[in-house]
Amino acid sequence: MSLDPSFVGRTYPPTAPYQVGREKIREFATAIGATDPAHHDPEAARSLGHPDVVAPPTFPVVVTMAASRQIVEDPALGVDYSRVVHGDQRFAYTRPVVAGDELVCVSTIEEVTSRGGHGFLTTRTDVSTVDGEPVVAVWSKIVVRGEA
Repeated sequence: MSLDPSFVGRTYPPTAPYQVGREKIREFATAIGATDPAHHDPEAARSLGHPDVVAPPTFPVVVTMAASRQIVEDPALGVDYSRVVHGDQRFAYTRPVVAGDELVCVSTIEEVTSRGGHGFLTTRTDVSTVDGEPVVAVWSKIVVRGEA
């Protein structure tokens, strides 16, 4: 089954709020080897003008997982997750993610193409606070490998 191109422009409902915790940021930073004190020490982050520890730039991947599931689990779209390969990821920040943020995600399908028997799906997930303050936009491209 190939990806349905009529899904381009479809927006999914907002995710439940995600409470960004200090320990989650520290754990993520440690896991990826991010040693900047602002990711681990609230005082170091405050000295840079942040209210609490600052998440590494790729941390929103954690927050956007629920939004991604809405898309890949939509049976009408046609994603066979057993055939998915990560293609690309990029972020455009309005401001950093910090401990204490309560974030929601809204995802939109921006592009569906097919090349060489493979499906390509590009999504944009807008991450904002529960009060509507934009934080970061996250683009993701997945490749759904065709049948061999």
